[in-house]
Amino acid sequence: MRLSRFFIDAPLSLGQHQLPEAQAHYIGRVLRHAAGDAVQLFDGSGQEFLGELIEVGKKTVRVELREQFAGQAESPLHIHLGQGLSRGERMDWAIQKATELGAQVISPIIGARCEVRLKDERTDKRMAHWRQVAISACEQCGRSVIPLINPPIALGDWLQQAQADLKLVLHPVAEPLSSHAKPTSLAFLIGPEGGLTDAEVEQAKHTGFHAARLGPRVLRTETAPVAGLAVAQHLWGDF
Repeated sequence: MRLSRFFIDAPLSLGQHQLPEAQAHYIGRVLRHAAGDAVQLFDGSGQEFLGELIEVGKKTVRVELREQFAGQAESPLHIHLGQGLSRGERMDWAIQKATELGAQVISPIIGARCEVRLKDERTDKRMAHWRQVAISACEQCGRSVIPLINPPIALGDWLQQAQADLKLVLHPVAEPLSSHAKPTSLAFLIGPEGGLTDAEVEQAKHTGFHAARLGPRVLRTETAPVAGLAVAQHLWGDF
């Protein structure tokens, strides 16, 4: 039976812990774990903890952590994904897959063709939702560190702030990723559902970005990060 693995948004250490209410409800009421079940917990620090549930009640779950060890190592390629802001499940998919593929930072980008407009209250809710998407992806894929998800930012501002050895913007008419020398850090810009305008691509180039393509077919906004990050990890990371 697969060992259940959960993220705990609080520092962990060996010994007994009472789990936060949300995780307690999920473990006890949804998954119906019982006292004596083994669990694996992580807190985003890069460390993992093995332990056993010692109390599972309606509102309280306690665990005793008995073993601590280093978690899965992060990719040697530090990836900052600038992902065009898209609607609902498409953005969730992009964040989930970027997390699974090792992106350390994800920035939702607001561009000229972006169809999503978030006000302050909605932004806070979406930020919390996106973080939970990333957490769930880490729980599933074995990552021990949660990627940083930045608040949505205008394209021009992000282009000025992005720092990396290699900065790429996807474009159907360009050289392939393999034409670039191996970097240690990568900023990767992907457009929204309507794509980037020609002016935005030129703006990116003027701030140090190189156009790059992923084959002859035009990819959807939620497909592009999967293909792009997989190729980048294969060329320069830990694939």
